[in-house]
Amino acid sequence: MGYSGVRGGQEAIHAAERLARRDRLGGASRWLELDQITGRLGLAVDRVMGEAGLWAPELAARAIRQSRGDLLEAAQLLRAHRSTLPRLAYSSPVPAAAIRPVRRISPAYRNPPGGQILGATHDYTPRILDLADEDTARATAPPPRRPATAGTPVVAPDSAVPPVGLPPAGLLADRRDPTDPEPFDITRAPARPGVPRSARLTAMTRAETGSLTHLWYLVAQAPRNAQPEIPLELRRGHLPLRIEHPFTGSPVTVAGVRVSEARTVRPDARPHPDGSRFDIGYGLCLGDNEAKALAMAGLDLLVHRDKTADRLEQRVLTALDGPELAGYLEHLKLPHYVDFRSIVDRLRALRAPNPEEGL
Repeated sequence: MGYSGVRGGQEAIHAAERLARRDRLGGASRWLELDQITGRLGLAVDRVMGEAGLWAPELAARAIRQSRGDLLEAAQLLRAHRSTLPRLAYSSPVPAAAIRPVRRISPAYRNPPGGQILGATHDYTPRILDLADEDTARATAPPPRRPATAGTPVVAPDSAVPPVGLPPAGLLADRRDPTDPEPFDITRAPARPGVPRSARLTAMTRAETGSLTHLWYLVAQAPRNAQPEIPLELRRGHLPLRIEHPFTGSPVTVAGVRVSEARTVRPDARPHPDGSRFDIGYGLCLGDNEAKALAMAGLDLLVHRDKTADRLEQRVLTALDGPELAGYLEHLKLPHYVDFRSIVDRLRALRAPNPEEGL
């Protein structure tokens, strides 16, 4: 087996960077403007902002453009930028009822209070690749309209809609935890197994969407979780951002962000072995990302039901962070020839004949 060391220098690094910039900034097509990214690739922008933990559509669009569409890299760029920003204030708690929904469905109820608001969705249509050109697509685009509903009057966007009620009294397991009064800030303290529920929820809010949904599906399909999981409510809308006024001390709404929120239930909760109650999971993430909100609610519920199964809590806290995953992959591409050479020498020593064996 042959081995040779590889040496490089600053000249090669600068040349590689110039090639990467040429691929990003060159080409015959027009420069991709930020409003095109935010307007036409809104789901990608929302995903990057959610995984970076920063609501900044224009900055997210810049990160997507710089990363040439690599959403993991874009989230890493945006989170690195967020770490340089000053923390001006902490937002005040906002009840879920404050969300002004543009979409709200409840698979658990046929006619929930306020009706089923389908909103903009492809849930009920086939996924077919659209081969129309730009002019044809613009000519056939429907005019803006209010969200459609199923079997109830249309509810205008941004109107107050009451949240779906919980299961009847006595059928819901109590998940309130007096030891977790304030949200755990995972940007200031490491989140390791044994942290309160708020830390798990925050970690999942910033988790990489694909990894989160994969882990939820993997665990939800296990035989021990055979009981069906039913979404109680799925909402998408605008959540007001409120802070305490520095002079009056009263809460003031300073901005609003788009969020996706989900609540799911499963029967036969572990804290009640008689199987007579529902257990509930909760998920809320930035932007239009219903899949992430649903998977987050499912994992929140599953971790609570069995905290020791397959080290699920540890995987939720440490194995779903997109920038961390991307950073580890990037580290694998850096020089490892010293490590490799030491492994080669060790394997050769193990395979060498032992002189004492012939005695």
